[in-house]
Amino acid sequence: MDLQQVKQRFGIIGNSPALNHALNIAVQVAPTDVSVLISGESGVGKEVFSKILHQLSNRKHGKFIAVNCGAIPEGTIDSELFGHEKGSFTGAFEARQGYFETVNGGTIFLDEVAEMPLGTQARLLRVLETGEFIKVGSSKVLKTNVRVIAASNVDLPGLIQKGKFREDLYYRMNTVAIHIPALRERADDIPLLFRKFAIDFAEKYASQPVQLDVEATQFLQKYPWPGNIRQLKNVAEQMSVLAHFRLVEGQEVLRYLPPMPLSQNLMVLPGHQAHGGEEHLNERDILYKVLFDMKKDLNDLKKVVAHLVEHNNIDGLPVEQQEVYLRHVEEEEPVGESIRISPAVVQNTTVVSDFRSRFDHQADVEDIEENLSLEEVERRMITRALKKHQGRRKNAAIELGISERTLYRKIKEYDIEI
Repeated sequence: MDLQQVKQRFGIIGNSPALNHALNIAVQVAPTDVSVLISGESGVGKEVFSKILHQLSNRKHGKFIAVNCGAIPEGTIDSELFGHEKGSFTGAFEARQGYFETVNGGTIFLDEVAEMPLGTQARLLRVLETGEFIKVGSSKVLKTNVRVIAASNVDLPGLIQKGKFREDLYYRMNTVAIHIPALRERADDIPLLFRKFAIDFAEKYASQPVQLDVEATQFLQKYPWPGNIRQLKNVAEQMSVLAHFRLVEGQEVLRYLPPMPLSQNLMVLPGHQAHGGEEHLNERDILYKVLFDMKKDLNDLKKVVAHLVEHNNIDGLPVEQQEVYLRHVEEEEPVGESIRISPAVVQNTTVVSDFRSRFDHQADVEDIEENLSLEEVERRMITRALKKHQGRRKNAAIELGISERTLYRKIKEYDIEI
């Protein structure tokens, strides 16, 4: 079966090299019984790949079950996976078969395997190495013939270093690794995916498919999509239901895109590789990038104003500075907190002079702020959010765009009084 047939059969849309590479590996390894570890961010389609591996294997007539390890309580996951005997624990009123027993001869997909407790990891390692397991509350060794496909959206080697994941289990599962690219890494596929979702929802809601103009399409391609394909599908459904016109134009598409908090993977600076998971994202790098872009834009505007005072036009300025000026003139975006540029500014030297003096004042403020360390900027942001929400960490964390756990860690790190 060639790649195009696989895409049609399993509803995979896209032609990016990274996606095709992942599919090629899946097709090649599917007929074997080796364990596979699928990596990728949440929402990229890891379960779809597990079904490809099962359906193209010799086990395709056997059972397939997908288990979300993160959704099973720690106290019951051993029972769910390996079964238990009657009376083995409180509430065990009868014996129960686990997934490894009921799926014998088939395939089991363990999603979010990083959430599995260390004790369960040891049991899983034995299954992978010998095919043997013991039910909870039993001493009888049972055999199973199950192919294990695991998936994770976090950096497992990082968890190994912290002692939260077994190294021997990692290498046993990682016989073949498949990495599924994030949606932002395959931006050319976004219009194709959106069109497919729009057609599906038009059929579901008995309406005309919603379409995007060129500018709206570009907005979607530039958006970072932290929720990946799942999030794009949700946005397509929102547009299908809420859009007043079937053609969504330009910035109208922004109504359906949630703002991005700093803790999300908005960007990766050169030399930094995101591995998924909040703990591996360098929040200070992101903050620094945002501040650097703001400073650059402000400096460009200052140069524009100085040039306007002398020449009363923008001729002779570098192209990028002309674009900055025209963007603020046409869109009347706020500069700093209160300054707006209008076409009338360039016709009035007095207004321009006043405008420049206000920028000079802004520059003084900027020079003062430049002396602040990134730690101090971060500390101030956290303190301000906590005061605003009267010490409620959950609300402050939501506003800052970070988890409550990260906020608690920052409070301890900076010794912030609540």
